[in-house]
Amino acid sequence: MILKLKRTPGIYLVGFMGSGKSTVGRVLAEELGWGFADLDEDIEKREGMPISQIFETRGEAGFRQAETAALQQRVRSVEAGKPCVIALGGGAFLSKENFDMVCNNGVSVWLDCPFSTVERRVSKFDHRPLARDPEKLRELFAVRRAGYQRADYCVPVESDDAAEVAAKILELPLF
Repeated sequence: MILKLKRTPGIYLVGFMGSGKSTVGRVLAEELGWGFADLDEDIEKREGMPISQIFETRGEAGFRQAETAALQQRVRSVEAGKPCVIALGGGAFLSKENFDMVCNNGVSVWLDCPFSTVERRVSKFDHRPLARDPEKLRELFAVRRAGYQRADYCVPVESDDAAEVAAKILELPLF
């Protein structure tokens, strides 16, 4: 295992909504024998409401504040030596504060998923506030790619098989 992960055992999965961060993260955590956290689930639990309601009542800025607070809590646990795979929300890695927290407390892995796959996956659900307008979704996808490219590693998502994607992560020179 690389020194960075020994010091702060956190693997942060980043990428666009629908790229499989939560699904892959669960599989990866199980393979490693580590804990797993879905940052969006943490936010909903902390705030006592669904993300869509946070967006409606507090706007995106209010949601981003809650997101940073939830990430800080997870990072404290990683700093204390509790190994964890953490699935970040699609925009979490893009803020400087969150990016710095992740970079200083583990390793980031970008799940690089094609837009066609993202579009197919997110069209099934209406709980994603930023995915309601297909044209805006495409624009957001294009804009966010530059932020995701800053991740320590990139894993192309070429299938819907979460175990296959987790296996690619396990092949990275981390372990």
